[in-house]
Amino acid sequence: MSFSLGYGTNGFSNHRLDDALAVIADLGYTGVALTLDHDHLDPFADDLARQVDHVASRLSALGLNRVVIETGARYLLDPWRKHSPTLLSDDPALRIDFLAKALQIAGDLGADCVSFWSGVSTVDNGVAWSRLREGVAAVLEHAARLNVRLAMEPEPGHLVQHLGQVLDLRKELGEPELFGVTLDVGHCVAVEPVDAAECVRLAGPLLWNVQLDDMLPKVHEHLEFGDGQLDLPATLAALSEIGYAGLAAVELPRHSHAAPDTARRAFEALTAALPEDTWLTKAESRIREKPSVIGSLFPAVGREVGRTALQPETDPQGLIHGTVDDAARSRLIGVLSRQLPPADLAVELGELYRYGDDAERRGVLRGLNKLVQDGALDEKVSGAGQLLVADALRANDIRLVAAAMGAFAARHLEPHTWRHGVLKCVFVGVPLAAVAELETRADDELRRMLADFADERRAAGRDVPADALSLLKEGH
Repeated sequence: MSFSLGYGTNGFSNHRLDDALAVIADLGYTGVALTLDHDHLDPFADDLARQVDHVASRLSALGLNRVVIETGARYLLDPWRKHSPTLLSDDPALRIDFLAKALQIAGDLGADCVSFWSGVSTVDNGVAWSRLREGVAAVLEHAARLNVRLAMEPEPGHLVQHLGQVLDLRKELGEPELFGVTLDVGHCVAVEPVDAAECVRLAGPLLWNVQLDDMLPKVHEHLEFGDGQLDLPATLAALSEIGYAGLAAVELPRHSHAAPDTARRAFEALTAALPEDTWLTKAESRIREKPSVIGSLFPAVGREVGRTALQPETDPQGLIHGTVDDAARSRLIGVLSRQLPPADLAVELGELYRYGDDAERRGVLRGLNKLVQDGALDEKVSGAGQLLVADALRANDIRLVAAAMGAFAARHLEPHTWRHGVLKCVFVGVPLAAVAELETRADDELRRMLADFADERRAAGRDVPADALSLLKEGH
């Protein structure tokens, strides 16, 4: 299992926070979804810094190693209106200030992300969407300042209630690196057109926070596992399939009256539904015990897990989303990054790439992309990675080139090298959808280079790729 099981403190509202954390840890959970609330780490408390330090020590002592910050407390901002104000309100300033405080707390606790939702719209949807876009952009400024990730949850009945809307908003905002997805798998049962497992796959690498509960179709009521229609084994298997390495926390906010027993039943249901121990999970365990074994495990990945594309219908070569073995090797590198100091990790990645075949090299590059998405990159690893990406961009293997232009390149390549990487993609036939953050990094110089390339192609009587032409048109 690549992810951590946790429980939400909003399901322990009748417990002191210290006691709630102790019960959660004693039951076997290794993470917690911490809802900021009046009695559970009040973000407006006068002694907030002291409380945060205490919670950090408590989490460490209890072995609750994965944390996300949840922001759905009721009546925290307004004693008369349950979730008001929201980002859709006439004056969202208090909500934005609250989310900024949540980001600061998340940074201090080393949390994976801050989770939030849009709110219910009481105005025209066009006006509401504009307010949401502006509000999220304002919160993202705080996220960028603190380098803390922000994960949006689609919530039934809210303006944003479907996963697709979160992904659309992310595109409208220019695909910010720090903006991802919280997915409540019960919500998928209630309102999504596809099941929870498919929602997990659709969110893919943007999935940074998972809430676990059961539901019935068209009914927004958090139920214990087995009381609704969630296929729990299939959902957990999908999380393993995509290499999800974050927190999957039980979300039962209306069960506080019987929190310990409810949390115990949930843990039993989860452990019974977890995927069977596979070659990949065993490989991850071996790396945790002895990191050096990755050298012998890396070449065996394709043979053990397969080499098919992750999304064969739309991406048959795995140029955009990668392949099954790409994802598996990325998971191994993710585990390795948590076992080695940065200098040793940089050396190990260099050797895996240098002595590997094209598939293994591609796995290293995809692994670098995952480290960026997980926020696990150090300066030494970045320097080593830039050399590996530069080498890959000299190759003619289109899958290697595509892997090289992912999230790592978008964040760490200097402009000249990055532009030439984009041009290399166009030249060898890699779709520009494989280039991470293309819309935000594309500049006039890149468009000039593409225009020159297009002129040369036309002069030779050859077609110009449609995505390159589209990028040129967007610049005008």
